[in-house]
Amino acid sequence: MKGLTLKSIAKACGGILKNDNGNDAEASCVVIDSRLITEGGIFIATVGERVDGHSFIPDVASKGALGVICEKEPSDCSVPYILVNDSFKALTDVAAYYRSILDIPVIGITGSVGKTSTKEFIAATLSARYNVLKTQGNFNNAVGMPLTLLSIRKEHEIAVVEMGISDFGEMSELASVSKPDTCVITNIGKCHLEKLIDRDGVLKEKTQMLKFMNPQGAVIFNGDDDKLISFKKPYEREITYFGMQETNDVYAADIVNKGLLGSEASVFYNMNGKSGKIDIKISLPGDHMIYNVLSAVAVGIEYGLSENEIKEGLSRAGSTSGRSNIIRTEKYTIIDDCYNANPASMKAAIDLLDKADTRKVAILGDMFELGADEAKLHSSIGEYAFLHGVDILITIGDLSKNMYEAAKNGADGKDKAVYYFKTKEEAMEELPGILRGNDSILIKASHGMHFEKIVESLTA
Repeated sequence: MKGLTLKSIAKACGGILKNDNGNDAEASCVVIDSRLITEGGIFIATVGERVDGHSFIPDVASKGALGVICEKEPSDCSVPYILVNDSFKALTDVAAYYRSILDIPVIGITGSVGKTSTKEFIAATLSARYNVLKTQGNFNNAVGMPLTLLSIRKEHEIAVVEMGISDFGEMSELASVSKPDTCVITNIGKCHLEKLIDRDGVLKEKTQMLKFMNPQGAVIFNGDDDKLISFKKPYEREITYFGMQETNDVYAADIVNKGLLGSEASVFYNMNGKSGKIDIKISLPGDHMIYNVLSAVAVGIEYGLSENEIKEGLSRAGSTSGRSNIIRTEKYTIIDDCYNANPASMKAAIDLLDKADTRKVAILGDMFELGADEAKLHSSIGEYAFLHGVDILITIGDLSKNMYEAAKNGADGKDKAVYYFKTKEEAMEELPGILRGNDSILIKASHGMHFEKIVESLTA
């Protein structure tokens, strides 16, 4: 890894290098999981709720680690170690230093809904020309994002980095390390309101990313979002807007909806002195996927891709587990969207289910971090469900009792029905008697509800 020697790492994180053997080699990797260490790598020993990474120092040393970063003096360490006050802060400091010496552009993505899918579309599009490094899994927080930056290698030509936040101050921490050259914001919704209070709070925190970006870089916003369209840009560079409306710099028209099979559309663009039209096919269903495509087209044009390259790259985009992932079994069509949830993404997922041409079943659970209005926001989902095509609504969890109560008036017991279960285990026992062959089933809740267990049960 360019520039990451023991001495430079110690200087970057303000640590004390001990047991120095004079090795000036560059690190092969920087990890906090001892299982991922490779010869010549740096292991950061962190203290978690269940595991103390310091206990693995002898193990990584035996595997040929270049050195260790730790908070406690190791009793027996055969390799150099850097003593710090806070290992997690050291991780951030080392990532910030590494970012400062990298010479590739970084694209930062945030928003209330669709960050991960948007990241996948943008990375797939850029891969038509560049060697792309993208955020893996849910590595979008104060620990995962620095690890993403530290996974950049000399072969990578561009990085697509997802940034998720839930409280004030967190975006500044992430963006001050990643220093994006391009900022993409998907939307401003009602999420993490427990700390961010309202959508204005969400807007304020998400847009902190722009304060730390390359001042000559690009800003790409969803132009159909009322909060983003009203945002006052902090510098002279114009904002590029994408959306369904023709007033946007990149917009979609002539949309052909193919239900759960996806859609087709013509994408028109007028930005950076270029204009044109790209006819695209989207294999993933839902209007929100069109927004993902539009943001990817905008980024592709920003980075000089031709229309053919953009089409080629978009064709590589696929779904990820837990995020609008369509699973077809012998009995059911399942929309696995159980990775996370907030009111906006819940409604988008219900709209997606409504495109199915069979009986529509929604298995919905609690949405967390919604603050004082959590009961009302859950009720709104119950009301929304039967008004937007759901035939059978199955609600699970303490907060989802509000969905159930709000939905009862829309259930007639014949064509439409609503059920409530306190736990997913109780629901899973009853599902065989509720579901029918050929049902289309949406499964969605906040990640802490662990609805992936329901997906596993129905796909076993």
